[in-house]
Amino acid sequence: MSKAKIMVVDDDTQSLELIEAKLVPNGYEVITASDGSNAVAIITVKMPELILLDIMMPGLDGYSTLSKIKENKTISNIPVVMLTAMDFELNKELAFRLGAAGYLTKPIDLTELLKTISRLLPTV
Repeated sequence: MSKAKIMVVDDDTQSLELIEAKLVPNGYEVITASDGSNAVAIITVKMPELILLDIMMPGLDGYSTLSKIKENKTISNIPVVMLTAMDFELNKELAFRLGAAGYLTKPIDLTELLKTISRLLPTV
C-alpha cells in the first residue's frame, strides 16, 4: 500500500518542517510549497490526497488558493484543511464557505492534526 500524499502549503519554513517531521514518521509522504501559486501548480501534477493550507501568505493567500483549488475540477475533490494563527469565527466561517474540510489554529496541536488527517483520510 502506498503512502498517502499530503501537501503542506505555508510560507513559514519552520511550520513546514515541524509538520513534515510529524507526518513522515506516521507514514505520510509530504509535498511542500511556500506559496499559493506554486501550490496550485504542484497539486495538479502531484495529486495529493489531502492539503494543509496556511491562510496568511504573501501573494496568493490561503483563501484565494482554496478558491482556485475548488474551481479546478481535476483537484476540487481533494480535502483542504486550513492552518492559521487567526482564531476568529468569521475566518473559520469563510474557510468552510469556500469549501475547507477542516480548520486548525497555530501553534498546531500535532495530535489534533493527526486526528483531523485520519478523519479525512480514513481509507489510507
